[in-house]
Amino acid sequence: MIKRVRRLYIADYLITPDHRIENGAVLCEDERILAVGGLSAFSRDPGLEVLTFNNAYMTPGFIDTHIHGAGGFDCSSVDISPRPIDAMSRILGERGVTSFFPTVVASPKQEMLDNLAKLAKEMQRELPGAVAAGINLEGPFINPFKRGAQQEESILPIDLEFARDLIDAGGGMVKVMTFAPELEKAAQLVEFLIGCGVKPSMGHSIANEEQTMRAIDAGASYCTHLFNGMPPLHQREMGLSSIALTDNRVTVELIIDGRHIHPRMVDLACRCKQAHQLVGISDCTMAAGMPNGEYRIGPSPIKVKDGFSQTEQSILAGTTTMLDTGWHSLMSCGHLAETQAAMAVTCNPAAAFGLGDRGILLPNRRADLAIFEQKTNRPLLTVCNGKIVYRAENQ
Repeated sequence: MIKRVRRLYIADYLITPDHRIENGAVLCEDERILAVGGLSAFSRDPGLEVLTFNNAYMTPGFIDTHIHGAGGFDCSSVDISPRPIDAMSRILGERGVTSFFPTVVASPKQEMLDNLAKLAKEMQRELPGAVAAGINLEGPFINPFKRGAQQEESILPIDLEFARDLIDAGGGMVKVMTFAPELEKAAQLVEFLIGCGVKPSMGHSIANEEQTMRAIDAGASYCTHLFNGMPPLHQREMGLSSIALTDNRVTVELIIDGRHIHPRMVDLACRCKQAHQLVGISDCTMAAGMPNGEYRIGPSPIKVKDGFSQTEQSILAGTTTMLDTGWHSLMSCGHLAETQAAMAVTCNPAAAFGLGDRGILLPNRRADLAIFEQKTNRPLLTVCNGKIVYRAENQ
């Protein structure tokens, strides 16, 4: 008979994230949550392992659906990354992240297909920390004028046959693809992606009102890193930014590193969008958790110094700020309540991408949770699918 592992995790308070529970506890058995509530409701049965954390709070494990790499691994360069995806998984686990979408940028056609196939294979292995739950394709069907750090020669007009090849290469793991709504065949791409179970996401674009609305009417309901990779707001010309802000059909990503978006623009987004329509992302590169130096994001070389990640042309190229640090900007800049800010990195990305078994502390959900020290917000413990993947020293 297989012995089941039952653990009771106790913290000063829980952010479920729907609400806050003071002096709370979560009871888990193997990979599932059994019960959530105030500590007084739990009995300490024989064989129960009890882990108590004082001056600490607990959240669901964070979900980062837009991250290019970390710990020396670049998702767009599986073969030549100096470290394997295991290093990325481990460092994310150390920061309270339990699920992530390896995010791939455009590269030459065959290289992109080969990389996707290798990435999908790597994702099937048991990883030491956070689990790779899907692939995010940021291109190649984007506008070259808003390509950011991506190389122009790898950016393509919309090609439904190649879109199919990309999805097939991903082995069923591709969950989202960024596209520019102004490109020819954009509406057809939206319908095609939805039919394949892939979320079409508008971004890296100069789309006007008509082009954006056509994509939304076709079924596009998601926006890649709002404000970044698109024209700024204009008082007479409506574009992707303004429509994504005001159309209640659209959920938006925000890069929450404190650098990509001015604090007042974070505040604007948080005022315009309903709390469940905000998804916080890191947009991290392979340099996250690494020292200053030279790295890459796909084919593009980047330099990182003091947390800034830039191309040789001084264009911002992703970040090095992971979600455990970034989500606090939604409170400090966006003036969201603690529970609302936590939603943006837990249940909102889960809901956006159909991860119905995680992102919230409820019975019968995955035992994915993170515990942080109050005041310092230092990660103390991360549990992924019932397994303790990180525990701080002296805890």
